Amino acid sequence: MVSFYRAAGDGLRLRLKVRPQARRAAIDGVVPDIEGEALAVSVTAPPEDGKANAAVVALLARAWKLPAASFAVVQGATARRKLVSITGDPGTLAAIIEAWRSSRA
Repeated sequence: MVSFYRAAGDGLRLRLKVRPQARRAAIDGVVPDIEGEALAVSVTAPPEDGKANAAVVALLARAWKLPAASFAVVQGATARRKLVSITGDPGTLAAIIEAWRSSRA
């Protein structure tokens, strides 16, 4: 199965399934997706004027202790399925995500 993240030249690309206007903000875990896996993320923000996208970025940045400025929604800005990039060393970023993933197992 294809992981929810992959290396790109300047960092990583993440495949997300976002649920806006949820009761609580949380990273819900890895779920099956058309292309393999996606990271399910719930945010309390509404899907208007980029509020949900900003909430997703803030949540991921806080969870992984990375600067929010290193995240960008590169595909699916108005959709629930998104492709998000994280700028940085791909190996270091992958290690951060795998450590987070292991801590949740």
